[in-house]
Amino acid sequence: MSTVDVLPLVDEGLGNSAYLADLGDGRALVVDVSLDLRAARRAAARRGLRLAFAADTHLHADFVSGARQLAATDGARVLASAAGRREYRHDGLRDGDETDLGGLRLRALFTPGHTHEHLSFLLLDGAAPVGVFTGGSLIVGAAARTDLVHPALTDELARRQYASLRRLASLPDEVAVWPTHGAGSFCSAPPGARRTSTIGAEKATNSLLRAENEDAFVAALLGSLGSFPSYFRELADTNRRGLVLPGDPVLPGLDVDRVRALAADGAVVVDARPAADFAAGHVPGALSIPLRPAFASWLGWLVPADRPIVVVRGGDQDPAEIAWQAVKIGRTGLAGELDGGLAAWTAAGQPVRRTPVVTADGIGGRPVLDVRQDAEFAAGHLPGARHRELGRLDGHELPREPLVVMCGHGERAMSAASLLEQAGHRDVTVVLAGGPTDWARATGNALVTGA
Repeated sequence: MSTVDVLPLVDEGLGNSAYLADLGDGRALVVDVSLDLRAARRAAARRGLRLAFAADTHLHADFVSGARQLAATDGARVLASAAGRREYRHDGLRDGDETDLGGLRLRALFTPGHTHEHLSFLLLDGAAPVGVFTGGSLIVGAAARTDLVHPALTDELARRQYASLRRLASLPDEVAVWPTHGAGSFCSAPPGARRTSTIGAEKATNSLLRAENEDAFVAALLGSLGSFPSYFRELADTNRRGLVLPGDPVLPGLDVDRVRALAADGAVVVDARPAADFAAGHVPGALSIPLRPAFASWLGWLVPADRPIVVVRGGDQDPAEIAWQAVKIGRTGLAGELDGGLAAWTAAGQPVRRTPVVTADGIGGRPVLDVRQDAEFAAGHLPGARHRELGRLDGHELPREPLVVMCGHGERAMSAASLLEQAGHRDVTVVLAGGPTDWARATGNALVTGA
């Protein structure tokens, strides 16, 4: 039995796992690692390993790959699909190609579907298959979405995904399954799913692997797809070119006058403080995106790629974490941060805006705007609630009536309120604590299900 050490490096915010494999000779392979290489470097340093190989299963849409960065700074050898036509030096692999890792071998398996050029990587110890890095092909309990390349190709790619999953299912039952996308990923994974699995476990439990035929598979897969962040349309091209940072990203300090000038010239002021702090007072026109694991996804969804970003943060928030979250999804236009935070803004005599808040049991009979995802809304919402996903919210389309905005916990609702404020809405209240289930519990009323 193989004793190959493969360590998942989980990004809870993106719902993804990269992997670090100890090659047994002081070197390591990393698979699907993002541009935020901090976790991979820490894991390698603890084991005394050099990051010698960087493999990408596909042209990622949800994060910037760290492969080209590792090639530039660590001399890593990049392994990726030849069909991806990457514009930097790499080993362009085709189906069946093998790479000698120094005792272990990595075999490329062409598994299109999630993307047109997708590879899975089968790790072999001698002749024995140990595990397979499945990227966005077979994932725990599901398969990754097929609508990211182009809407017109969604059905075709779903059919190719069907064939790819059947191919992977032909591997021995004991082979480990190491997928990139997992619970919390907008690339489609069931909530609460385990991060890794085996071929045998997936054959026994994954409903898509047990679909009667190709048409049934396609219907089930496409029927499960929800919305995804708009920045997903940008990053495949970014990853085809590759991105190298000149150094760790930073947030230079900006004085109040500079922040005002940048905002007047089109910069987006992103307030990363907790929602309650934003409610208590914020720079007028600022966009609330509280720093939490999902910060990167919402930053990419709500802030256009061509707009400079000015950050307002709390004194206890790590500026490096904010900067890394931004650059790993391609938001490299970081102008800096408001030096001294909101206190400096108010000390300079600048106006602040406040957002009224209530708890779930304080809504009363006011009109409600629910900004959760479609599936969340359908699972249970307040009677009469209007629905618009946060990522699709356009405040200019909504009537200028009083609104109570809610989500599940308050962070997305505060983001929505800040977008409404930018669009000229003034009578907006946010449910800061709790969601529909809390309202039902507090009032004794039933939620409504369905779209």
